[in-house]
Amino acid sequence: MTTPRTEAARFLHDRLDWNLLRTFLVIMQERSVSRAAARLYLTQPAVSLALKRLEDTLGRTLIQRHGTVFRPTRAGEEVYRLAGEIYGQMSRLETELDDRSGDITGTVRLLTVSRMDSPVYDEFLADFHRAHPRVDLQIEVMRSSEIVSSLLRNTATAGLALCRTPQDKLEQRCFLHQRYAIFCGRHHRLFGRQGLTVADLLEENFVSFTTEQLGDSLSPLAVFRDQQGFTGRIVAVSSSLDEIRRLIFAGYGIGCLPEHIVRDDLLQQRLWRLPPDEGIADVDIHLLQRRSRKMTIAEQAFLDGIERTMQRYSLAERLGGR
Repeated sequence: MTTPRTEAARFLHDRLDWNLLRTFLVIMQERSVSRAAARLYLTQPAVSLALKRLEDTLGRTLIQRHGTVFRPTRAGEEVYRLAGEIYGQMSRLETELDDRSGDITGTVRLLTVSRMDSPVYDEFLADFHRAHPRVDLQIEVMRSSEIVSSLLRNTATAGLALCRTPQDKLEQRCFLHQRYAIFCGRHHRLFGRQGLTVADLLEENFVSFTTEQLGDSLSPLAVFRDQQGFTGRIVAVSSSLDEIRRLIFAGYGIGCLPEHIVRDDLLQQRLWRLPPDEGIADVDIHLLQRRSRKMTIAEQAFLDGIERTMQRYSLAERLGGR
């Protein structure tokens, strides 16, 4: 015996258009209707209409927009999660049915910032190699500005980098959502101190990334210091996250690091978390690729694979939240 609820669900299944879900996935990834339209090679009104049709079909508001602020509703987050799972299953089915995948040959050149600390990313690389053992992978570690410049010159397949200013010629999607906080090391006088406030830090010397200049990729860290009125000197700088971490541990000064990178350091009491408790800035790592680049079969297989990974795992899962 069918109930009104099961009949309604069957009606929804029959009338739901997968293309609308696919469009919604891209809108959520780009966090912008206009950027989603560019990625899908559609007009902005067409993408807006697709979003409205999906909302009408589901009877729910999925996205709230106030000026430039883009915020998915609770229903929108759930639809995004479920649509990602559906997309991942469909993509895996295609791979399973294509017995030619192991015959793909070629080279993928990937540019990346240092310390791409993500178990999901590691598993993706393993899965890709199993599926395409004859594809050679070249990974080069660079500064974010160098990665953007190389992609604009069309000299690489894709990049994983910080990119605060969107580039018209680059497709940009958030791959890791990092939260930066302030830490000191075991050799610093504030190590182990409880009950500290931001005011207690204002005169402390700082260890700084070279990209913490205003307008650069880590400028939110410099903006926070300026807004709070920090007066201590910058006593050590580096472009390397590992070297910044090392200098903070050594007691040169306090400094900012991504929270997920230093979990083990906190457990081993190599580093100490300082206020504010909520951290100071979000600095995301984006998957970047040149829009007009004609991809080889190997490159497209790599990008399709990482796309499936992004659909399957949420941003929190990609950081390996524990």
